[in-house]
Amino acid sequence: ARQSFGETLMHPAGSVILFTVASGLGFGMLTWLGLGLPDSHGWAAFLHYALAFALAGGGLLASTFHLGNPQRFLKAFSQWRSSWLSREGCLAVACLLVMGVFALGSVFYDIAWQPLGYIGATLSVLTVFATSMIYAQLKTVPRWNHWSTPVLFLALSLGGGGLLTGQVGLAIGILCLAGAMQLFAWLSGDGRFQERGTDIGTATGLGARGIVRAFEPPHTGNNYLLKEMVHQVGRKHAVKLRMIAFALMIVAPLVLLMISSSVLMICLAVACHALGTFAQRWLFFAEAEHVVGLYYGKR
Repeated sequence: ARQSFGETLMHPAGSVILFTVASGLGFGMLTWLGLGLPDSHGWAAFLHYALAFALAGGGLLASTFHLGNPQRFLKAFSQWRSSWLSREGCLAVACLLVMGVFALGSVFYDIAWQPLGYIGATLSVLTVFATSMIYAQLKTVPRWNHWSTPVLFLALSLGGGGLLTGQVGLAIGILCLAGAMQLFAWLSGDGRFQERGTDIGTATGLGARGIVRAFEPPHTGNNYLLKEMVHQVGRKHAVKLRMIAFALMIVAPLVLLMISSSVLMICLAVACHALGTFAQRWLFFAEAEHVVGLYYGKR
């Protein structure tokens, strides 16, 4: 797998990594809870829903720290016709409201208003899908601009949520799918930038005149593009990081669950999966090469 490791790639922001991992696990939990898995009531249900809402809500809150003006976050909900970010926000709020009502029935009234649960589960899946489309829609990032991105986001969300809700059999199957999809995403994504045929000649529109080289960058100072999209990061050990991420995120949980499905093993599997997903998501952003780097002669 050769993808110009150590070249100019995107800067992985901590708030976005925390947001995508936590919200993915939280909405994954809400999906299973909305389907009635597990069929818990009272304090058991309270603990499940408290953790799910903490992960989903906490992840969404973390995402606001990446906004230029966090105090204006309400404006992000107004562009739902054209923005996947706005759609994600609207779907997330709708999901939390519906699942909040569903949780009240399970926790305080010992009753499952199942139609609401099915609606909430659907909204949970759609929220994760909208999150993935924020990245998958970007033609300027060839590694992300592929159908495997939403499939991987959904598989990791449902697999992690399955672990957190104790759905061992379902979690094992989905994590196997997530593992296969992750390997495919890495291997196919490594050469996707080059396959698109984009270079400094196509970026400037001067390719027809011959070989184009950057004489000097457009400007000498730093700016938003250089900070967010053209970040110089040396990753000689990227392959090792992939191995660590895959081992923690997929292999370790599967091995632990195959040994035993006790509460202790499930907790260990959840911890390994969460750590591995954080590493995987860091790589997801760090390895994403943005075409804007071509204007700076960075490839």
